[in-house]
Amino acid sequence: MKNSISRLCVFLFVTLVALFATVSAQTQKIGFVNSSKILQEYPEAQDVNKKLDAMAAGWQAELERMSKDFETKYQDYQKGQALMNDAAKRAAQEDLQLMEQKGVAYRQQRFGQNGDLANATDSLLGPIKKKVLKVIEQAAKEEKLQFIFDRNDQITVLLYGEPKYDYTNYVIDKLKRGAVPKTGKE
Repeated sequence: MKNSISRLCVFLFVTLVALFATVSAQTQKIGFVNSSKILQEYPEAQDVNKKLDAMAAGWQAELERMSKDFETKYQDYQKGQALMNDAAKRAAQEDLQLMEQKGVAYRQQRFGQNGDLANATDSLLGPIKKKVLKVIEQAAKEEKLQFIFDRNDQITVLLYGEPKYDYTNYVIDKLKRGAVPKTGKE
């Protein structure tokens, strides 16, 4: 989950810099937000995180069950290997290797970089990312800001920012009130 928030933060930062990079050399007004705080306090993101946590918990429980089954079978093998002939030992070792491979494959399928959790995170958080970016863009336009940076625990893009230029609560308030600007693409 922290990995997906980190990716979201990087995505928000890059998008925001690109969005406001075309500003002329006039006096610039800059603000910042804490994207982690926005996602933690936005009810829609909280609901998605609960769904993702529930998915992950189910998959983690299955992974733990598989691991426990492997450990039990391995211990049984160790206890009984002295009484086994070579063919029985090979068969038991092959079974153990197969169980281990299945566990590794399951972990990769569910929790890998392109696994089910990553895909679910992208698909469920994608619309929320768009909403957050629209509200940040709206905040920038309303407050006549040329740049908005991200300042959170995962990325340190902004080393210092005066609190009066922190628009995090402004964005959270707009999201909670449902003040997401509409575009012609929806």
